[in-house]
Amino acid sequence: MSEDILTVSDATFDETVVGSDMPVVVDFWAEWCGPCKMIAPTLEEIASENRGKLSIAKLNVDDNPETARRFDVMSIPTLIVFQNGEAKKRLVGAKGKGQLLQDLAEFIG
Repeated sequence: MSEDILTVSDATFDETVVGSDMPVVVDFWAEWCGPCKMIAPTLEEIASENRGKLSIAKLNVDDNPETARRFDVMSIPTLIVFQNGEAKKRLVGAKGKGQLLQDLAEFIG
């Protein structure tokens, strides 16, 4: 995994994501999820290209069910954009880089 991608857990979620001073895209994923693996390289590209403007974090739903339940994550991959500690946008399913950048444009600025 890229050094531009943060790994968060139930224990570190609030401190890392809610406490961030820039938008954070949290990728709710699991090891067995094919579409999750498909979008991982795209998320790494977006993270490195937007360093300093946007953070990308991954949360494994199998290892951290509490946070997944807290945000009603029912299917994966689910990307939730947090800004100022609040969930601002939810993207469900694997998307291409162009579509993801379009969906995230308002947060990248």
